[in-house]
Amino acid sequence: MKAIISLVLRYIPRPYLQLIGHWVARFLSIFYIGNKVECPVCESKYRKFLPYGRNTSSRENALCPSCLSLERHRLMGLYLKRKTNFFTANLKVLHVAPEYCFIDRFEHMKNLDYITGDIESPLAKVKMDIHQIPFPDNTFDVAFCNHVMEHVDDYILAMSELHRVLKPGGYALIQSPQDMKYETTYEDATITDPREREKHFLQNDHLRLFGRNYGRELEKGGFTVKEDRFVMDELSKEEVHRYALPGEEIVYFCQKLDH
Repeated sequence: MKAIISLVLRYIPRPYLQLIGHWVARFLSIFYIGNKVECPVCESKYRKFLPYGRNTSSRENALCPSCLSLERHRLMGLYLKRKTNFFTANLKVLHVAPEYCFIDRFEHMKNLDYITGDIESPLAKVKMDIHQIPFPDNTFDVAFCNHVMEHVDDYILAMSELHRVLKPGGYALIQSPQDMKYETTYEDATITDPREREKHFLQNDHLRLFGRNYGRELEKGGFTVKEDRFVMDELSKEEVHRYALPGEEIVYFCQKLDH
């Protein structure tokens, strides 16, 4: 199963995967019936989740067959439920590079004015470049932009644009892959071979790999950043296992302060 999934992820373009992936995953779900793991996004239960990754060392127990949530999506969903006003307050929301598992759910929440945007995703309603977000200053209460900053040319500008379109007091979740062995962000444009770039940056289309300084990088965009060790400090081992969460991921809660 891991080998099949890695080949699909490697050789089928992402826009096509976004359109058909959920049908394939739902078919595979019949082989995973059970009650050992639970997705906090869609509340489905399985004996385990599907493996996921671009190579044969892909992660076990990662992809929810029902909604296609990965570990980071389940963390975000749980964090929003337990630590924010996202499900109760009336909010205007910008979701950049929207994930399939969230779109329908957020669109049907009556308390949200929910807008999706991306430069190429067929799932997004607004075609936009994050370096130049086509909305006025102080438009949104909340912004999501996960696993994007490792792809963009100028991540400080992209962070600044998210900060600009947030209202004072608004917040953003802007997660990215990190390698905690690096103190600072790792970039090397001289590495051009796709296989080598995958070794160094996790994927060959990543331009960088953030280190322990990621919170400080977000602050360069204008945010006040709380590095929330939600999984490590507030969840039990049983919950981490039940929801198949990334055990050491820090949630970067980025806020635009009132001035």
